[in-house]
Amino acid sequence: MPSPLEQLSAGALDWLGTRLDHFDPFSASGRSATHGKAKAALELALLCHCASRPAGGAPGDTLAGGPDGAVDSGPGGGVGSRPGGSPSDAPSALGGATALVRRLWQDPDFPRLLDDVPPYASTYRLVYAALAPDGIDDTQCRAALGLLDPAFLAPGRKSPYRRIEIRYYADKAGVRHAVESYAELLPGSPLVALRPATLGHAASEDTAPLTTPEAYALTHTAFYLGDFGRTTTGLTGSALAHARDLVDRMLWHCVGHERWDLAAELVLTQFILGSDPLDTPSGAAAVECLVRAQRSDGALPGRSAALAASPSASAGEFFRKAYHTTLVTALAALTVQSPRPS
Repeated sequence: MPSPLEQLSAGALDWLGTRLDHFDPFSASGRSATHGKAKAALELALLCHCASRPAGGAPGDTLAGGPDGAVDSGPGGGVGSRPGGSPSDAPSALGGATALVRRLWQDPDFPRLLDDVPPYASTYRLVYAALAPDGIDDTQCRAALGLLDPAFLAPGRKSPYRRIEIRYYADKAGVRHAVESYAELLPGSPLVALRPATLGHAASEDTAPLTTPEAYALTHTAFYLGDFGRTTTGLTGSALAHARDLVDRMLWHCVGHERWDLAAELVLTQFILGSDPLDTPSGAAAVECLVRAQRSDGALPGRSAALAASPSASAGEFFRKAYHTTLVTALAALTVQSPRPS
């Protein structure tokens, strides 16, 4: 019998793999859909990128040793029938998704989609280049990087969180930047600087310990500093204890209010911060919450119970509401089953 994490990852990968036509912005399903087309493709690329990497960070792939200034298939392409859900199964299970990403990254029409939401165009171009599959012609990626304003790659008045995000993807893309080191940014990051609004476990309270933007800044900061589970964040002592406490408080709130998307991200954050989610009461409760929410086809039907897609929703509308949470759940479940970074 599969474990809860295996059930989550296997079901989520199965659902994602049978909806690749919706991730393809040039397919009939993709063209008619209302979700952000570039964003969905970038998120699929991130899942493929993380799942394809060997366990354990490469030498020097750490907070202190990372590079300085160097730089969320078409219809019918499924992931197979219910893989075991283990990390070793993920690359083969994502074969169709990987093929789609490789094709999109080399499609001359894809880069123009990065401009569809002007406020995010620079970020999308950077992420597009950072997540380029190995071995493809990188001409389009280099062109996308060439459109970036140097000010975008500089600290300016950006928040520590925003600077961490830009540095993470800039390092991966191999583009020069002027963002400070992670060690310099860590003290002002959400993991250290945020303070909970309430005391006690928030599952029995109406007020969340953190606002929604704060909670996502917390999880994403951990993702970038910990390279999605591949390395350590650099937090130690009281700062690490504080970050773990924030995650624990927010997880109880998410379980109590069935906020599935944040619950999945926080489970992954717990792992990145050095805890085993299944050995912590809040993490185990969150995994159980996600298992209850997962449909028989593997989908998580929305970011929360309150925002879940209606049973009568069209295929495109259901995808819009479900794909992100389902993808994040797959990423979290696969990562938590992976070996710790060496």
